[in-house]
Amino acid sequence: MHDWQTGRLVVATPALEDPNFERSVVLILDHDHDGALGVVLNRASDLAIDDALSGWVDLVAAPSVVFGGGPVEPTAVVALGRATASVPADQGLSPRLDRVRLVDLGDDPALAAVDLERVRVFAGYAGWGPGQLEAEVDAGAWFTVDADPADVFTADPGRLWQAVLRRQPDELALFATFPEDPSLN
Repeated sequence: MHDWQTGRLVVATPALEDPNFERSVVLILDHDHDGALGVVLNRASDLAIDDALSGWVDLVAAPSVVFGGGPVEPTAVVALGRATASVPADQGLSPRLDRVRLVDLGDDPALAAVDLERVRVFAGYAGWGPGQLEAEVDAGAWFTVDADPADVFTADPGRLWQAVLRRQPDELALFATFPEDPSLN
C-alpha cells in the first residue's frame, strides 16, 4: 500500500539544501506509480497577472501576480481555482481539497467567474520521477502534512512556510521557529 500524497502538502525541512525548494510549500497535484507533480505555493513573482493574462485579474487572489510553481518547464502555466460550489470528484484535485480544481486559462474569464471564487496562476511546476518523492520524504527532506484550501490562495505567501508548520501538532510546530540562517543563532 502506497501513501500517495495527492491533495496534500510537502513542506521543505530545514535540512533540504536544494535552493529551488528552500522553505517551500508544495501542493501535490498528482502522485502515483509514475511519480509526482505539484506547485510551489509560496513563491510570488514580480510579474503582474494583468501583464501576463488579460481578463483574469478580477478573479486572481491577492497578491495578483504569477507564482513560480517550480523549476520544471518554467514556461508551462498551471492555474488552480476555488469553485463556488463543491466540485464533482472527477473534476477536483482531491477530496482533501473540496472546491479546488484545475482551471483552463483558455476559457473566457467572464464565464469562468460564474463558477469560480478565485484563481491562482503558476509558471512551472515541481516534478519527481517514480519513487523519488517517497525517497526524499524518507530521507528527511520533506514533511508531509494536510493542506488547507486557504493555503492555495494565501494573501501572505512569504509567511506560508511558517504558518503551515505552526498549525501542525506536537514537535513539528517547533520547526516554524527555525531561523533562516542558523549560524546567526
